[in-house]
Amino acid sequence: MHETYKGPDGWVSPADIRIEAGDNGRRAFLIEDNLEIVIGPIEKMSKSKKNTVDPDDIIASYGADTARLFVLSDSPPDRDVIWSDEGAQGAWRFVQRLWRVTGELGRVAAPLSAPTPAEFVGEALKLRQATHRAIAQVTENIERLRFNSAIARIREFANELTTALDAVTEEGVAADLAFAFREAARTLIVLVAPMTPHVAEECWADLGHEGLVAQAPWPVADPALVAQDMVNLPVQVNGKKRAEILVAKDADEATARAEALAQDGVQRALEGRAVKKFILVPNRIVNIVA
Repeated sequence: MHETYKGPDGWVSPADIRIEAGDNGRRAFLIEDNLEIVIGPIEKMSKSKKNTVDPDDIIASYGADTARLFVLSDSPPDRDVIWSDEGAQGAWRFVQRLWRVTGELGRVAAPLSAPTPAEFVGEALKLRQATHRAIAQVTENIERLRFNSAIARIREFANELTTALDAVTEEGVAADLAFAFREAARTLIVLVAPMTPHVAEECWADLGHEGLVAQAPWPVADPALVAQDMVNLPVQVNGKKRAEILVAKDADEATARAEALAQDGVQRALEGRAVKKFILVPNRIVNIVA
């Protein structure tokens, strides 16, 4: 889906206009002669209305990974995707962030040859729990073809890793935490590889791995690390169960709401209606009233 634009001579391609935002809203002008044109409704992309986006232009500007990530993260496969330059730029920024976070992880992570510590405590244990929660949730979302939910969870995992990195002090990193960082870095790249294969391969090599990440085995969540902090919650919409979500036991309302509203069954039940009330009963149920 994309906005339509119309000038005195008919439909105009998005590539031939520029958008200006002011106090009176958004306005569109032809690049060639600065003539103002009409911004029309968002409609299905079609050659007849010229509201198409050339993939070659997107790849030339942002790269193929950005195009893939934006299309997959914006909407479930069975719903319309509204293309926007803002959305593409947001996806591009996350691709750049992946590269930066991977580099930071590589500097504090244990060598690939380092043995597994006998015990994990404190921050190391928390980081491993976050890693295995991400594995469990992303795997479930991909198996159910909920790619947008999988990407949202990967973004959340990247935030958790950033927080953990910010807590690293100049005194160095303990052996158990260094191993946890190594595991987290590997997991992040393997989980995101189906969506952004090109940057994932670069990150994989930068971390010192041999071969391709595309050939690496998919990570398996350790139930002992997942179960103690995760809970399945049924999601009801207007009194009828429509989905289940897997969230941390101490998940706040904002986290539960985002996960619940990302479910296809919930979106179908809402039928485009606004949420009037969202009720989270911790560790028991989510109720949505529309």
